[in-house]
Amino acid sequence: MKHWLYRIQALRLEMLVTGGTDEERAVLDQHFAYLQRLCDEGTVQLAGRSTLEDYHSFGIVIFQAPDEDAALAIMRNDPGVQGRLFRAELFPWRTALPQPAGK
Repeated sequence: MKHWLYRIQALRLEMLVTGGTDEERAVLDQHFAYLQRLCDEGTVQLAGRSTLEDYHSFGIVIFQAPDEDAALAIMRNDPGVQGRLFRAELFPWRTALPQPAGK
């Protein structure tokens, strides 16, 4: 299984400051639930975002998929990407220094 990272950036920066419209919050809830499910399944290893509230802000998802097509499908099926809250970009990933188990 290969490792991948996708980076997301909000298309509407105001959402980062205000928390978003009702519609954006609903999509964000779906985005979080999607990533939580993938975490529970063992696909996603890490997901999070910077705490910046400007154009430098970004989120990352590090996950496993057998190939680029499968990785693209995971990224594109993210409700935040489908709902056009985020632009997304996929990268192959290799962890150089993982934290030892149990720490």
